[in-house]
Parts: sequence; C-alpha cells; structure tokens
Amino acid sequence: MDARTTLIAVPLLVLATLAAPASDGPAKSPDQDLPPHITRLTFFGERADFSHDGKRVLFVEKTFGDVYEIELATRAIRLLTGHYKHLGYTRALYLANGDILLSGPERFDPKNPGPSRVQCFLHVLDKSLTKPPAPLGTKCSEGPAVSRTRMHIAWTHVAEQYPDEMPRGSSRIHEADIVTEGGTPKLVNQRLVLDSRDLPFRCTLECQNFVPPAERELTFSAYGYQGTDVCGVDVETKKVTNYSDAPGQYDEPEGVFPDGRWTLVECDREGKSGRGAGHVDIWKLSLDGRRTWERLTYFNAYPGYKASNPVVSDDGKFMAFQLAKSSDPAGVGYGIFLYDFGKAAHARLRESDKSNNPALSGA
Repeated sequence: MDARTTLIAVPLLVLATLAAPASDGPAKSPDQDLPPHITRLTFFGERADFSHDGKRVLFVEKTFGDVYEIELATRAIRLLTGHYKHLGYTRALYLANGDILLSGPERFDPKNPGPSRVQCFLHVLDKSLTKPPAPLGTKCSEGPAVSRTRMHIAWTHVAEQYPDEMPRGSSRIHEADIVTEGGTPKLVNQRLVLDSRDLPFRCTLECQNFVPPAERELTFSAYGYQGTDVCGVDVETKKVTNYSDAPGQYDEPEGVFPDGRWTLVECDREGKSGRGAGHVDIWKLSLDGRRTWERLTYFNAYPGYKASNPVVSDDGKFMAFQLAKSSDPAGVGYGIFLYDFGKAAHARLRESDKSNNPALSGA
C-alpha cells in the first residue's frame, strides 16, 4: 500500500462479509451473488445516466445501439431513439433542461467499427421525442461532460478527429453553452479548457464531470500516464491537480458526488497492481487531495468480470453502473445495476457492530 494513500477505516471482516464471493461451489457471475444494497435494473445496456429528478435512468442499448430510459418506480423501459433513422450511439446524457445529449457516428462500417467510435458527433435530442436530434457541429472523443444545473457541456477532441489542425498524439478539452435559437440548439461561448501539450506529462485526455457545487473544476482521465490517473482542471485558472497519482495503477474517474467531495473511479488497485482496465472495480476517491479510497463493488472478485461506468444520482443517494466482462472493450456492458448508498452504509454499520460484539452474531 502506498504510504501516501489513506484508506477508509472499515474492518476487513466487514468488507468481506458485505461483498466478497463465497469460495465454495461452482463459479458464479456477480449478478448471481448480489448484496442487498445492489439490485439489477436491466438485462441489457451500458453507460447509464440519472435524470436530474432521480426518477429515471438513461442508457445505451449497446455500443452503436439505440438509447433507452428506465423508470425506477415501475421498471418500465422506453425506447427514445426509435422514431428516426440513425447509426447508433456511444453516449447519451441528460441535459439540465431534460433534453438528451447524444454522441454517435455519421458513418459506420460494421466490418471496421473502430473508426466510428472515434469519429462521433454531438447532437441534442428534444425531450418531446417528436423530431430527430439536432447536430451541434462538433466531434466528441468518448464521453462528454454535462452540467447538472445549466445548459453547459465539455467535450474532448483527439488528433484523429481533426488531423489538419491537431498534432499527432495530442488531445484537447473544450467547453461551451447550449442555447436554442429558432427552435434549434447550438453551441455558444465555446472556449478551450485544456490542451494535452500544455501538461508537464504525456497523456490522452478525456473529460469526465464538472465538480459541484461551483462547477469551476472539471475532472478528466489522463490516459497512459502512470497507467491512467484521475485529474482535475480549474476551468478558470487552468491549474491541474492529480488526485490519484498512483504509478502503475489504472484509475479512471467517473461520476462525481453532488457535494463535490468524492468521485467514483474505475480502479484496479486491489491485489496485484497493473492489471489494467479489464480488471477494474468501482471505488470512491476523495477530491480533497488526501487520496482517501473506499471500495464499493467486488465484481472483479469473480473471474472474468468487472464493474464499470458508474454515475451518481443528483441527490447522492444512488449509483447506477454496469456489469462488464474483462475480455470486452471498454464500455461494453451486460445490464444496468442500482447501488443504494443508504442500505450499504446500514449494512456496514450492522456488520461492524457484530464484529465488535460477538454476542450480536449469535456467537
């Protein structure tokens, strides 16, 4: 364990009781052995996102698939992109006004899908679902970042998308407001947030989340630096902070908690280090500079599986994430799951009480 790292003070016995799989019997998949605070929402889909009222979860059917929405109260699933022709999407995120930001290709070759994942464009789908989405006129590498409170987004470009203006191997993050003029959304006040060439280390950027409540900071993945690190950039001063700073460890930031104190991270820190993105689980990492970690899922304790792509509800009470397989490309998922933070905390407290007082466990 790195001496710079602080671990949450939860007894190892509690963690094992809450989440680790049993060693006896035939091999299981994680969804066959869920703790009480995790429930399965769907049997297909990936890359979930919470509606801002917390009542629905948006997700992509598959990479280059349709976009669906599940109502949490009834578990009813609704297709949102079936009323027009398209080539599929890689991302779908709720905007602050309830419209949906989409990222997907304008060309697609099923025999060579890789370039289509890179050459994605941003569109806005009106929440009325009465018309096709409107293009925003820019490409987007991997996932964009969306403000919870205003019509504001950030996104990443890589050199493969704009080879005539970007040096090979470079990447950059932009931000802009979305306004509607004449019934059509468009980007305004666009500006550069960060260029990878301005960093003191080499990496490929991917923006992740605005950090609430002020949203003056944007988290991003520093792919390829020390494995991959969790970083943040102040959008005004351009100051960059490395929050994980863990050589040889894969740390990719995902959803940020509404108080701005923690980010979710896809991380391979347990056990043998350096196993990479195919062996991640979901952790919490503090954004106060202390590098405090807390493990949330144990899906990679089941051979061949991992948990990935987590997002936090706007009230901070729930996390949505996906079941994934170690051998599949990043982002591929096999259903959406719901993690109840309140139930998890109650279970930890109950198990801690039992470990401290054997009489409570029937000993």
